[in-house]
Amino acid sequence: MSVLFDVILPVFLVVGFGYIVCWRGMLSEVAVDGIMRFAQNFAVPVLLFQAIAKLDLGANFDLRLLGAFYAGAFLSFAVGMGAAYYWLRRPIEDSIAIGFVCLFSNSLLLGIPITERAYGPEALVGNFTIIAIHSPLLYTFGITVMEFARARGQNLSLGRVALRALSGVLHTPLVIGILCGLVMNLLTQAGLVMPEGFWAAVKMMASAALPAALFGLGGILYRYRPEGEMRAIALCCLASLILHPGVTFGLGKLFGLDTAQLRSAVITASMAPGVNAYLFASLYGVAKRVAASAVLVATALSVLSIWFWLSVLP
Repeated sequence: MSVLFDVILPVFLVVGFGYIVCWRGMLSEVAVDGIMRFAQNFAVPVLLFQAIAKLDLGANFDLRLLGAFYAGAFLSFAVGMGAAYYWLRRPIEDSIAIGFVCLFSNSLLLGIPITERAYGPEALVGNFTIIAIHSPLLYTFGITVMEFARARGQNLSLGRVALRALSGVLHTPLVIGILCGLVMNLLTQAGLVMPEGFWAAVKMMASAALPAALFGLGGILYRYRPEGEMRAIALCCLASLILHPGVTFGLGKLFGLDTAQLRSAVITASMAPGVNAYLFASLYGVAKRVAASAVLVATALSVLSIWFWLSVLP
């Protein structure tokens, strides 16, 4: 029970505070969008820059860790997409969007604060290793699959579609933060020493990222009230909260991940779908109601799934 109150509750209280403030009309949608724009376009990229810049790339980019996490993610996509198409009889574009909801866990806004509160800042190395390729890999995959589905019957080059998708993803602020951190990491290894004032400013900016993002997330979630299509919403919740972490846990044990790696992989996998899952559906104008409702319902249910995995993990 102490895990619930000491680790999980503080994070969700900040999210809930943002939700209540917007519910009571104390902040407009424009103001919430401004908070999220600050967090996602500036503060969070700086947080990622700081983390990647100081990451030991050779020691921490373990293919076993990435394999355990992403195998679970892609299996969740396949199950979500397949069930939506064959069981729920949704159109192929809707099915891909539902699969993407099952695929895209909230690795950053929820995964980082939960892991940090549970195991301390030093436990975040595995999280940042996963996050370093999370958005570029999953968005490129999702966009490529969707574009191919939309272009059925056309003579379309797989490489060209994937390259175009990756090019768009590389221009997003989060990925730019990761790439800048990678460059700084390499320059530091080559002998570059930045003044302490620079890192102090980076730390100040990074420290604002998670509180602002969690508060803004609560405001964003207020807009996404659950509406109908409960079978599709339940499918998304089961795949993202049970299947993904379950597969990751099993593979992590099989691959011999150490305790810190297993914690990072499973906790990140057990997070609810991120708001980006809804943005993907909105981008193509398909399954938007399912995606929005699944993000809200799964975020609420993830309190229980996170509690379970924190109890199971060593």
